[in-house]
Amino acid sequence: MDNGVNRRVLVVEDEPTINQAVSDRLVAEGFEVRQAYDGPAAVAAALDWPAELLVLDVMLPGLDGHEVCRRVQAGRPVPVLMLTARDDETDVLVGLGVGADDYLTKPFSMRELVARVRVLLRRVDRAAELARGGPATLTVGPVQIDRSGRRVSVEGVDVHLTPTEFDLLVCLADAPGTVRTREHLLAEVWDWPDAAGTRTVDSHVRSLRGKLGSGLVRTVHGVGYALDQP
Repeated sequence: MDNGVNRRVLVVEDEPTINQAVSDRLVAEGFEVRQAYDGPAAVAAALDWPAELLVLDVMLPGLDGHEVCRRVQAGRPVPVLMLTARDDETDVLVGLGVGADDYLTKPFSMRELVARVRVLLRRVDRAAELARGGPATLTVGPVQIDRSGRRVSVEGVDVHLTPTEFDLLVCLADAPGTVRTREHLLAEVWDWPDAAGTRTVDSHVRSLRGKLGSGLVRTVHGVGYALDQP
C-alpha cells in the first residue's frame, strides 16, 4: 500500500505557522489531513475522524499532548508521532508510556517528519500482514499475545500496548530466549536502515517493562534484549 495516498493524518499543534507548514507538506505528499490546535479539539477530532496516524505536539492548551495521546489510545490503537521541544529522556519516556510510538525534537526538517510518518504507517501495514501469516497466538510465560487482534494479556489481565510496543513484543516473542540486537530490532520493528535510533529501542523496552513486569525482558549489555521464559 502506498504510504501517502489517501492515508489520514491528524495534525495537532497549537502554533498556527507550524501546524500549517506540517499540514501543507503532508498534503503535498498525498496525505489527507485534518488539523487541531488544542487538546480538547484533538480528542474530539480523533473520535469524529478516525485518522490512521497522529502528529501530536506535547505542549498544547486545554489538555497536553500526553493526555490527548492517553485518551485517544484508550479508544483504539493508532500510531502517534509526538513533537517535543526538548530532547529530554523523562519527556520521551512519559510520551512512550501513554502511547506515543516515535518522537521528533523541534526544530525538525519536514523531510524527516514525512519520513517518520511513512515509516510508522509502513510498520502498521507490515505488522498486519505478518499477523495474517503467523500463528494466531504466542505465549511466553504469563504473557499471551493475540496477533490478529493485537491484544496482550499478562496472567489473564489485558494490557494496553501501543502499536510499536506490540510489534516489539512480537519480535522478541517469536524466538523466546534469543537475544535480539538493537540493530536487528530497529530493522524489524522500526524499519530503520541504520543504528541511529538505539536510544529509541531502549526507551521502548523500558516502557514495555513497565507494563509487562520488569523480569520478562532481559538486557544483554552491549548487545540487545531477549524475552525469557520464566
